[in-house]
Amino acid sequence: MTRTVNLPGGGTLPLIGFGTWQLRSRTAYESVRAALEIGYRHVDTATLYKNESDVGRAVKDSGVDREQVFITTKLRPQDARHARRTLESSLRQLGTGYVDLWLIHWPTGADALVPTWEELLAAEDAGLARTVGVSNFDPDQIDLLAEATGRRPTVNQIPWSPAQHDPDLLDEHRRRGVVTEGYSGLKNTDLDDPVLTGIARRHGVTPAQVVLRWHLEHGIVILPRSSRPERIAANFDLDGIGLTAEDVAAIDALARTR
Repeated sequence: MTRTVNLPGGGTLPLIGFGTWQLRSRTAYESVRAALEIGYRHVDTATLYKNESDVGRAVKDSGVDREQVFITTKLRPQDARHARRTLESSLRQLGTGYVDLWLIHWPTGADALVPTWEELLAAEDAGLARTVGVSNFDPDQIDLLAEATGRRPTVNQIPWSPAQHDPDLLDEHRRRGVVTEGYSGLKNTDLDDPVLTGIARRHGVTPAQVVLRWHLEHGIVILPRSSRPERIAANFDLDGIGLTAEDVAAIDALARTR
């Protein structure tokens, strides 16, 4: 069963997504196919990644119904003046009439911030994106968009790991009704840390699985990426890992010891 988080305004977002940054051409295609076969139902790409056509082909060839796969893509700030055209290009490459989530990949310059957000909202209203959000924004920038348009991003995709854990920032997002997606959670973690290896040993899993499960305990959407089928599978196999409150607190504390 796919674990999900409710999105503001309706709809659900699978908590475990498959990241595709740095996966190109055949590797991207084969990795996404493997992820979908294993059970992932959330795939994250971006214009920047230059793999949207590979992702789209993998979804189509997987045999999984399009409606069952949550697809995210992202708008580069330098494409902000041509946002709709960029999204239409993404849709053509993905081979779909809509994306489930369209994000501004990084904040644009101050003058373009609100107009760009208005372009995303217009795409949502036109049915080209089921919902829209941001990436690498801070709460003040999110508030600026909401104050200018009356509509808040549903998601903010930001770096997150035990070393970067920030309960106050998580609360800021929750108070605003914004879902936190964390990226580079494994890349930014020392998986040889004795706290993580000790917890992993007690539960009979890998330190990477411990870190990913810890994200889920905090309600943070994860986007692990790999091109190795065994790791793609391990990163998805998290349901049987019962971290205790003490485990979670020990991992939380890594942010204070770095």
